Amino acid sequence: MAMFFFLGAFFIFVLFLLQTYRAKRKILLPPGRYGLPLIGNLHQFVQYKSPPHHYVWQLSHKYGPLMSLRLGFVPTLVVSSAKMAKEVMGKHDLEFSGRPSLHGQQKLSYNGLDLAFTPYGDYWKEMRKICVLRLFNLKRVQSFHSIRENEVSCMIQKIRKAADASRTANLSEAVTALTSSIICRVAFGKSYEDQGSERSKFHNLLNEAQAMAASLFVSDYLPFMGWIDKLTGLMARLEKNFSEFDVSTKK
Repeated sequence: MAMFFFLGAFFIFVLFLLQTYRAKRKILLPPGRYGLPLIGNLHQFVQYKSPPHHYVWQLSHKYGPLMSLRLGFVPTLVVSSAKMAKEVMGKHDLEFSGRPSLHGQQKLSYNGLDLAFTPYGDYWKEMRKICVLRLFNLKRVQSFHSIRENEVSCMIQKIRKAADASRTANLSEAVTALTSSIICRVAFGKSYEDQGSERSKFHNLLNEAQAMAASLFVSDYLPFMGWIDKLTGLMARLEKNFSEFDVSTKK
């Protein structure tokens, strides 16, 4: 009996989603590839077996520089030309000023409390005002001149030593380390570059944080299936990285 009740409830739920989906299709949207109920166009990205931006680029040849897709329950507008991007970011910047509320990014930014991920509004305006007047003003930037000069000098010394020893110097890694070290000294008052295991741990945490911010959480697109993130361990991995990174930056 319970089985029949469950199947009946599930059938009604699917019908409700189909009706909702059809109602949304009546809204005038840019052209785009037709998706399936519930998952939208998500399965097509998996089938293409190439980076998502390659797949979107291929679709733009068929549907134009402005097209609509649906990633689970999330309607998505894809802009793929400089002219259209200028139209969106210039004339309609307020409508498109916010970032999507993705689970990994929200967790690592303390629920969007930073300037990059907080929604556009009074709080964002106040944060921007504080940054412009207190953090990024000319006097404050000049006060960190010695730190930048010292870190650039250290980087040049490392490259010179590698050249003297006939070793290959990876300039990409050197510049990344330079940027990381300057930011750490300015923001946290310490550098992780010459601290052995602590340096390695911090860089691993930073790389993991970047991976978590860009990871695909099922709950972002199919909220009712968020339990999959716990089953795969992605949620626990995010919590661990957040806790360790939080402790590391407060030491």
